[in-house]
Amino acid sequence: MEVITHDMIRELDISPEQSIQWVENGFKMKHECQLPPKTSLKLEGNIFYNTMPCIMETINSAGVKVVSRYPKRSPSLESHILLYSTETGSLEAIIDATWITAMRTGAVAALAIKTFAVKNFQTVSLVGLGNTARATFEALLSIYKDKLLKIKLLKYKDQAEDFINRFSKAPNVEFEICENFEELVFNADVILSCVTVAENLFGRDELYKEGVLVVPVHTRGFQNCDLFFDKVYADDKEHVSNFKYFDRFKKFAEFSDVLLGKTEGRADDNERILSYNIGIALHDIYFARQIYDRLMNKGKIINFKTPNDKFWY
Repeated sequence: MEVITHDMIRELDISPEQSIQWVENGFKMKHECQLPPKTSLKLEGNIFYNTMPCIMETINSAGVKVVSRYPKRSPSLESHILLYSTETGSLEAIIDATWITAMRTGAVAALAIKTFAVKNFQTVSLVGLGNTARATFEALLSIYKDKLLKIKLLKYKDQAEDFINRFSKAPNVEFEICENFEELVFNADVILSCVTVAENLFGRDELYKEGVLVVPVHTRGFQNCDLFFDKVYADDKEHVSNFKYFDRFKKFAEFSDVLLGKTEGRADDNERILSYNIGIALHDIYFARQIYDRLMNKGKIINFKTPNDKFWY
């Protein structure tokens, strides 16, 4: 068994374009996988532990990711993956999933924007400007290298300024810092939220113009949109079927079925669309397999000597 660290993954220099291709590949394999809903255990203070299993026999992979959130920790989200071979049952690697979690989430969000936004979109509003938002924006820039993007950021501490500084060299981007949510979403073509905790709704119904795409990466703050948006898409039905208003969605489909051509995506420029990117273990395990194959025999080897005979106390 190998231990694969965050630094080892970063040294692979995996491009945003590659990450987007991996999430699309994963989506197209979804119906061949075993993907139960994640299990979430919560503690006081907005602390949680999520356990996310998946089996992907097509790529000889099974695994589970455990992700935890501690608001006072930096970064607040931390995750690890156990990767197994479905052919032998052997544990092949323990993998730091910090980069995987951020980049696969960002790549899915960017792919959702490419798939569901109006074709001539220009104004993108962002709330929650941590690693996930940065990963999403990096992926988005890799798709739209020559498209002028007007990016509106919600002011919070120094996050907006830090975000602008991070992407200051992007030649096709104009930034604007907004003082409140109403200003942020005014006339926005795409609204991307990477906020992990939201106690209340972000905005009134009338703030969301016709044709808008809302991508709530962590699902919070947009429950009112569930009731009047024209279409709702998600990574996986079982992960959203317990939503309060799930039975009242006007139209629902899985993202993978749109990519496979089994169901319709955006039909016109007037549809308001929600794309719930819940984050599924399918992508974690797909990324883990690709990374493991690239780093095979380069990680720290740990020999777990499994008993060959029955073991009794």
